[in-house]
Amino acid sequence: MPPALLACLLILLVAAPRPWSVAGEPGGAKPRAFPLRSRQVPVGALPRPPSKLRFHHNVSLTVSLAVGTPPQNVTMVLDTGSELSWLLCATGRAAAAAADSFRPRASATFAAVPCGSARCSSRDLPAPPSCDAASRRCRVSLSYADGSASDGALATDVFAVGDAPPLRSAFGCMSAAYDSSPDAVATAGLLGMNRGALSFVTQASTRRFSYCISDRDDAGVLLLGHSDLPFLPLNYTPLYQPTPPLPYFDRVAYSVQLLGIRVGGKPLPIPPSVLAPDHTGAGQTMVDSGTQFTFLLGDAYSAVKAEFLKQTKPLLPALEDPSFAFQEAFDTCFRVPKGRPPPSARLPPVTLLFNGAQMSVAGDRLLYKVPGERRGADGVWCLTFGNADMVPLTAYVIGHHHQMNLWVEYDLERGRVGLAPVKCDVASERLGLML
Repeated sequence: MPPALLACLLILLVAAPRPWSVAGEPGGAKPRAFPLRSRQVPVGALPRPPSKLRFHHNVSLTVSLAVGTPPQNVTMVLDTGSELSWLLCATGRAAAAAADSFRPRASATFAAVPCGSARCSSRDLPAPPSCDAASRRCRVSLSYADGSASDGALATDVFAVGDAPPLRSAFGCMSAAYDSSPDAVATAGLLGMNRGALSFVTQASTRRFSYCISDRDDAGVLLLGHSDLPFLPLNYTPLYQPTPPLPYFDRVAYSVQLLGIRVGGKPLPIPPSVLAPDHTGAGQTMVDSGTQFTFLLGDAYSAVKAEFLKQTKPLLPALEDPSFAFQEAFDTCFRVPKGRPPPSARLPPVTLLFNGAQMSVAGDRLLYKVPGERRGADGVWCLTFGNADMVPLTAYVIGHHHQMNLWVEYDLERGRVGLAPVKCDVASERLGLML
């Protein structure tokens, strides 16, 4: 693992939304919009969701909301790639000092989930809940790729988002704290947003939500609920679900079909079988707000690397250090003179092609400066596509760095994901005029 890095943390702040009546919204609920801003925090302060690797979380999206009665303000990572929401819970003497943790004993609506509850038999989680024989309470455990782990009790309490009626939701009340530096801006847990039975999306009966992640400090937006937005010509790609179920296919992820990749307009000669899940389900393509960068499986990554190096040879000197890989997976790297930015406008865009939609990564989203890494007077910059085989991962994962200035809509009602390139500051302004 590389040393802890300082990176931008996009903070999703809950603001009091104004009413917006929309025909067809389930239960008559109104969509609610929330602004985004960015902030720098040490990477060690960020929680790591189950089945995610530590280095995925140099940058995380977070949402602020209120939990319990009376309400306690908490900050949680917004993760479309995880199911179970969880909070670090402080009890006893530690509760008074743990300002960034949830205090269950201070909430009149907190309740532990008993072993006999249907929630305690969920099979969507990576590690199914278990029963504590002594307390007869349902227990949940989280494990991580770096060998650390935490556990706690499955519980319920009321969650309030904006001016919506409070929702009673199940979550993991975790007893273990995560390592962080003394000056860290702490997060209290994670808000699971995938399609599993215990996710916040499922429990809230949210059938559509969307966001635009800005490259500026305060111009992004999250929209819970839905409406047809005339200034957003979305292109939709269907959610992909194989039949019958396959052992290594995550059926509650937001999976789409990756059909091809272009570099600078040139289609890469990647066989369709390389881009599709195999007979075990390995090789699916997931849209994941809980991962920073994008990961491609080995054969596809090698094709992108070779073509990108070829097209950028006149523009950037390659690092040519076979022993170096940023975050253990990014080894398409370059030398850039200190104090100078790379020629972002001249770099060839990398375009991911889906069934009915595409995502083009261009400009300054293509390269990431490795903090603290130098070669003489040159800085080291790496392509923001990583080799999943080096991690290892068994899937293509599209991270939120490549979702910047892109409206991303998760439409569960129609089983699809919508994409539209847009400047987030413009989208936020237009959305504000409609609310």
